[in-house]
Amino acid sequence: MRFSVQLPTEQVERGDELLSGEAVAELSRAAEACGFDACFVTEHPFPPDRWMQAGGHHALDPFVALSFAAAATRRILLQTHVLVLPYRNPFLTAKAAASLDVLSGGRLILGVAAGYLKGEFRALGVDPAERNELCDEALRAMKAAWTEDGVCFEGRHFGARGNSMRPRPAQRPHPPLWIGGNSRRAIRRAVEHGDGWAPFPSPAGAAGHARTAPIESAAELASRIAFARELCRAASRSRPLEICFSPPALTVFGAGRYDPPALRDEIGALAAIGVGWLCVGFPAASRAAFRAELERFAREILTLV
Repeated sequence: MRFSVQLPTEQVERGDELLSGEAVAELSRAAEACGFDACFVTEHPFPPDRWMQAGGHHALDPFVALSFAAAATRRILLQTHVLVLPYRNPFLTAKAAASLDVLSGGRLILGVAAGYLKGEFRALGVDPAERNELCDEALRAMKAAWTEDGVCFEGRHFGARGNSMRPRPAQRPHPPLWIGGNSRRAIRRAVEHGDGWAPFPSPAGAAGHARTAPIESAAELASRIAFARELCRAASRSRPLEICFSPPALTVFGAGRYDPPALRDEIGALAAIGVGWLCVGFPAASRAAFRAELERFAREILTLV
């Protein structure tokens, strides 16, 4: 099992304590020193106030935040979890991702999804009804930009008629693409276009709001992993599909607290059904508190699983 930890870049109310360049660098170095395999950030460029009042959050731009993390570290991987592809022109996304991959020495994991927040789509000038089609289109367009010269690609709202991008990513043919989402469509997208699938625990009551299928138990997750494997066999896919999940206690739906023996058992159960990566997040009011959480997790979980 490998572990990715969320940098607290969504806690904008903490100001310089958690959101300064010094803070991002310090906490990234701490995660690396504690033995985490990756660090990740989320994104919400322009969320609606109503969603914020219901418990939503802001965040730093993911590429900027991870650039600070990259400059401060040497080994730890840098993950977007997740980047909403339909928000941007795919060639601009490809350029940002390639730039970060080059400058970090090939450490980017590009976690992406179709998104769900209607008010944010509209504010950014994107029709949310097109989100799935735009996401699939973006994946094809980015791969073309990373691997081909003289790209000719007609999208729904753009057209390339002989364009090329340099530099290409440090990782060849491109950074790993992990597809987020719980639905069967998201799983198909991961199998057809991605290198990994990144579902997240979601209670049934939140399914309509998050616009994805609920996952409330290991059994539900196992069923969807089995479906992904069926699709891989049907497509004669030989390369492995990484599975990245989050323990419910260490997500937005949890309290951020965990019982170490119970969590170690849960990790063993998740590994048994095919999960190879876990994304975890901790509450943090200060850098010192966040470092303490990293060190506790390393001591009680990382060194023992």
